[in-house]
Amino acid sequence: MTLADDEFTQYHKDLLSGTYDCVDRLVINAYYVMGQSPGGFRVWWRELFGSDDDWDNTHLMRFAGRFGRRARGWANANNVPVQFCSHGERKCDLATEQLPKSADFTGVFLIQVSKAPAAVPAA
Repeated sequence: MTLADDEFTQYHKDLLSGTYDCVDRLVINAYYVMGQSPGGFRVWWRELFGSDDDWDNTHLMRFAGRFGRRARGWANANNVPVQFCSHGERKCDLATEQLPKSADFTGVFLIQVSKAPAAVPAA
């Protein structure tokens, strides 16, 4: 089986482009084009919640907070460290220090959190 034939790649093939030859990590860049404009973000919110009734800063912050708590809760329950990174840090170097020692390890071994500025055009 080649890397392109593995189960994960086949399951997500419609969402993937290009190849990634580093088998010890999965990088998810959460740049969501539709979310970069007020109209696109509103469409996403409507698809998720069915209406704009609860579309305000309070609900957005609660949603983000719940996601973060659930991700950290899962990591804690599964003994996966969560590492907060600063802008400009070499995350791959930091991850190398956390690589599992066992050659047959499979799964998530580290979650790195980093915030990147994104320009959002004015409405």
